[in-house]
Amino acid sequence: QVQLVESGGGLVQPGGSLRLSCATSGFTLDHYAIVWYRQVPGKEREGVSCINNKDGSTFYVDSVKGRFTTSRDNVNNTVYLRMDVLKPEDTAVYYCAKLAVCGTTWRRAHKYLTTWGQGTLVTVSG
Repeated sequence: QVQLVESGGGLVQPGGSLRLSCATSGFTLDHYAIVWYRQVPGKEREGVSCINNKDGSTFYVDSVKGRFTTSRDNVNNTVYLRMDVLKPEDTAVYYCAKLAVCGTTWRRAHKYLTTWGQGTLVTVSG
Protein backbone atom coordinates (compact mmCIF):
# COMPACT_ATOMS: atom_id res chain seq x y z
CA GLN A 1 0.00 0.00 0.00
CA VAL A 2 1.48 3.31 -1.10
CA GLN A 3 1.67 5.82 1.72
CA LEU A 4 3.09 9.32 2.07
CA VAL A 5 2.94 10.89 5.51
CA GLU A 6 3.74 14.56 5.96
CA SER A 7 4.91 16.04 9.25
CA GLY A 8 6.81 18.99 10.67
CA GLY A 9 4.29 21.77 10.24
CA GLY A 10 3.42 24.27 12.91
CA LEU A 11 3.11 27.91 13.84
CA VAL A 12 6.10 30.10 13.08
CA GLN A 13 6.74 33.82 12.99
CA PRO A 14 7.55 35.61 9.73
CA GLY A 15 11.23 35.15 8.93
CA GLY A 16 11.34 31.83 10.74
CA SER A 17 12.11 28.34 9.49
CA LEU A 18 10.55 24.90 9.42
CA ARG A 19 11.55 21.54 8.01
CA LEU A 20 8.80 19.33 6.67
CA SER A 21 9.21 15.59 6.27
CA CYS A 22 7.51 13.20 3.86
CA ALA A 23 7.83 9.62 5.07
CA THR A 24 7.12 7.14 2.30
CA SER A 25 6.28 3.44 2.23
CA GLY A 26 4.81 0.86 -0.10
CA PHE A 27 7.04 1.78 -3.05
CA THR A 28 10.73 2.18 -3.87
CA LEU A 29 11.44 5.84 -3.24
CA ASP A 30 14.51 6.04 -5.47
CA HIS A 31 12.35 5.12 -8.47
CA TYR A 32 10.25 8.27 -8.17
CA ALA A 33 10.37 12.02 -8.13
CA ILE A 34 8.65 13.68 -5.17
CA VAL A 35 6.64 16.85 -5.39
CA TRP A 36 5.61 19.16 -2.57
CA TYR A 37 2.29 20.94 -2.99
CA ARG A 38 0.44 23.39 -0.79
CA GLN A 39 -3.16 24.44 -0.56
CA VAL A 40 -5.00 27.29 1.04
CA PRO A 41 -8.73 26.73 1.69
CA GLY A 42 -10.75 27.89 -1.30
CA LYS A 43 -7.76 27.92 -3.63
CA GLU A 44 -6.27 25.39 -6.01
CA ARG A 45 -3.43 23.19 -4.86
CA GLU A 46 -0.09 24.72 -5.88
CA GLY A 47 3.12 22.91 -6.81
CA VAL A 48 5.98 24.20 -4.62
CA SER A 49 8.98 21.99 -5.39
CA CYS A 50 9.99 18.81 -7.13
CA ILE A 51 13.05 16.58 -6.73
CA ASN A 52 14.00 13.99 -9.31
CA ASN A 53 15.15 10.52 -8.37
CA LYS A 54 17.98 9.77 -10.79
CA ASP A 55 20.07 12.93 -10.55
CA GLY A 56 18.47 14.69 -7.58
CA SER A 57 17.74 17.78 -9.65
CA THR A 58 15.34 20.18 -8.01
CA PHE A 59 12.74 22.65 -9.22
CA TYR A 60 10.84 25.38 -7.39
CA VAL A 61 7.97 27.72 -7.98
CA ASP A 62 9.27 31.28 -8.31
CA SER A 63 7.69 32.45 -5.06
CA VAL A 64 9.87 30.12 -2.95
CA LYS A 65 13.15 30.13 -4.89
CA GLY A 66 16.07 30.95 -2.64
CA ARG A 67 14.01 30.27 0.51
CA PHE A 68 12.93 26.61 0.22
CA THR A 69 15.16 23.59 -0.32
CA THR A 70 14.00 20.05 -0.98
CA SER A 71 16.19 17.02 -0.39
CA ARG A 72 15.79 13.27 -0.24
CA ASP A 73 17.10 10.37 1.82
CA ASN A 74 16.42 7.24 -0.21
CA VAL A 75 17.89 4.99 2.47
CA ASN A 76 15.37 6.16 5.06
CA ASN A 77 12.57 6.64 2.51
CA THR A 78 12.05 10.27 3.45
CA VAL A 79 11.94 13.53 1.53
CA TYR A 80 12.36 16.90 3.18
CA LEU A 81 11.32 20.48 2.52
CA ARG A 82 13.40 23.02 4.37
CA MET A 83 11.60 26.36 4.48
CA ASP A 84 13.48 29.51 5.49
CA VAL A 85 12.52 33.19 5.63
CA LEU A 86 8.89 32.17 5.88
CA LYS A 87 6.23 34.67 4.92
CA PRO A 88 2.54 34.88 5.86
CA GLU A 89 1.67 33.94 2.29
CA ASP A 90 3.39 30.58 2.82
CA THR A 91 0.58 29.64 5.20
CA ALA A 92 -1.08 26.50 3.80
CA VAL A 93 -1.48 22.78 4.20
CA TYR A 94 1.55 21.11 2.62
CA TYR A 95 1.36 17.75 0.86
CA CYS A 96 3.87 15.46 -0.84
CA ALA A 97 3.19 13.18 -3.77
CA LYS A 98 5.16 10.89 -6.08
CA LEU A 99 5.67 11.27 -9.80
CA ALA A 100 7.60 9.26 -12.36
CA VAL A 101 9.70 12.34 -13.12
CA CYS A 102 9.47 16.09 -12.48
CA GLY A 103 9.55 17.01 -16.17
CA THR A 104 7.89 20.22 -17.26
CA THR A 105 4.44 19.54 -15.84
CA TRP A 106 5.12 18.76 -12.17
CA ARG A 107 3.37 21.90 -11.01
CA ARG A 108 0.09 20.79 -12.61
CA ALA A 109 0.39 17.08 -11.85
CA HIS A 110 -1.87 17.34 -8.80
CA LYS A 111 -4.83 17.42 -11.20
CA TYR A 112 -4.48 13.69 -11.88
CA LEU A 113 -2.74 12.30 -8.79
CA THR A 114 -4.88 10.09 -6.59
CA THR A 115 -2.61 9.19 -3.66
CA TRP A 116 -2.30 11.91 -1.06
CA GLY A 117 -1.31 12.04 2.59
CA GLN A 118 -3.18 13.99 5.23
CA GLY A 119 -0.93 17.02 4.82
CA THR A 120 0.75 19.14 7.46
CA LEU A 121 -0.39 22.66 8.33
CA VAL A 122 2.09 25.51 8.21
CA THR A 123 0.96 28.79 9.74
CA VAL A 124 3.18 31.85 9.43
CA SER A 125 1.92 34.57 11.70
CA GLY A 126 3.37 36.99 14.17
